[in-house]
Amino acid sequence: MSISTLSRFADLAIAPPLLQAVEEVGYESPSPIQAQSIPPLLAGRDLLGQAQTGTGKTAAFALPLLSKLDLSLVHPQILVLAPTRELAIQVAEAMQTYARHLPGFHIATLYGGQNISTQLRQLRRGVHAVVGTPGRLIDHLLRGTLKLDNLSTVVLDEADEMLRMGFIEDVEKILDATPSGRQVALFSATMPSAIRRVAQRHLKDPVEIKIKSKTATVSTVTQRYWQVRGLSKLDALTRILEVEDFEAMLVFVRTKVMAAELAEKLEARGYSSAVLSGDISQPLREKTIDRIKSGRLDIIVATDVAARGLDVERISHVINYDIPYDTETYVHRIGRTGRAGRQGDAILFVSSREKRMLRSIEQATRQPIQPMQIPSHADIADRRIVQFKQLITDTLEDQDLGFFEDLISNYQQDQDLSLREIAASLAYLVQKDKPLVPPEEDLSSDSHAVQTSNWAADLGKPSHQQMQLFRIEVGRQHEVKPKNIVGAIANEVNLAPRYIGQIKLFDTFSTVYLPACMPKAVFQHLKQVRVRGQKLNISPCAKEERTHRRSAQRARKHKHKKHAKAKAAKR
Repeated sequence: MSISTLSRFADLAIAPPLLQAVEEVGYESPSPIQAQSIPPLLAGRDLLGQAQTGTGKTAAFALPLLSKLDLSLVHPQILVLAPTRELAIQVAEAMQTYARHLPGFHIATLYGGQNISTQLRQLRRGVHAVVGTPGRLIDHLLRGTLKLDNLSTVVLDEADEMLRMGFIEDVEKILDATPSGRQVALFSATMPSAIRRVAQRHLKDPVEIKIKSKTATVSTVTQRYWQVRGLSKLDALTRILEVEDFEAMLVFVRTKVMAAELAEKLEARGYSSAVLSGDISQPLREKTIDRIKSGRLDIIVATDVAARGLDVERISHVINYDIPYDTETYVHRIGRTGRAGRQGDAILFVSSREKRMLRSIEQATRQPIQPMQIPSHADIADRRIVQFKQLITDTLEDQDLGFFEDLISNYQQDQDLSLREIAASLAYLVQKDKPLVPPEEDLSSDSHAVQTSNWAADLGKPSHQQMQLFRIEVGRQHEVKPKNIVGAIANEVNLAPRYIGQIKLFDTFSTVYLPACMPKAVFQHLKQVRVRGQKLNISPCAKEERTHRRSAQRARKHKHKKHAKAKAAKR
């Protein structure tokens, strides 16, 4: 099977625990850089890869290198150099996710600005992989706290960025400190002469990979982007749906898990939506396409694999909810609109770290992508009012209203009311489920928009907070760790980790202390949040449940003391 035909991660011979993690994350097929990089890295070859940010490079090197780890050897075997703290953290988190089913796997993230004692504790404990910035890695090498004797692979991620930031000498020093027989993988968006020299000096007979971007002109598609900030992407999408004139919309995400979740959330908000992903059977796929063609469906949430060959003239808008891996995929995505000479619209959601990929897309399409503002509360109110007025106009033109005119005339005489009062009452009845001037909280985050973004702003000092014990339905059997729970709660409801109290893990559930003043809307939102694929289903701990837990803890302590005494008596 040639690399070009690889369409599944299962075809790439990565270790089963890693394949399981990839399937759980919801990735359907390897990106071009992954399909071309994983086989030679698994074979132990050095690799020189040219690919843009956002192409899936982390999985391209992490999956094969983690597959080759010797978990019984608790010394650094993989070293990843990254230009910035943010990228180092991002790479380490991704590797931790892929390694979730590798028992006892440990990784250290080393970067400037973090207390070095924290990093020293990680290294003393023993780690299998290290991700760091060049400056801090040099510090540890000089201190003698980072030992590279057992290193098998070095990865240089975004090498051109390290060159631009003046780190290339440090990179050379680090490479010189690694064993001569180690494997080296170098990834860079561009290949300036200085990076070529590093590759020539330190890589041995490397496999060279270049992800080519086909230039394309998409003149019938208006392209815009939104810089992700403030609002969540779901909030932003909801506001776009309110204001944009669209016939049908295709929303692209990276994973089948996200596709299912987003379609479910859009349905909850009253939008007719469906999923197209690798999990959908061919008959259901055909049924879904027929529904959107006929107008019985307005929104499809799709992955790239599932959208191949999709040709529906009704699709007026494409939303890149997740930025694509490469420019060619972007061109393919937005080509789903603007069909048969019709005008189409494409909107791209871009986080700050994805700006380089945005520039690459502009170069590939040879068109500037204009920034856009997300519709405001006032914009949405204006839009609803315009639609309501148009509904009245259309009804007056298209319907025979004689019966209703007589009914209203009789009602007016019986009740002695003005026609204005009656019309206002009827307008309220028509729009009460979707007010013409929506409350602010109706436009934010989950389940008809729970306002979760600002509630924690006035909490004050953590020591002054009254805390309450809550139960969440995820525990040890779900392979959860306290940091997973902290991260999920903190990110979903914008709560600083310092306000999240003691967490205790049990087999099928866990307990966590949170501020007692948590609003009901935030509490309801947390019920739907998932950790390790499990809904938290958070609930306050009953008094008897807390008493039972304390009794169980005392019993365990008593058992441990009794065991210790028995052991001491034997001595």
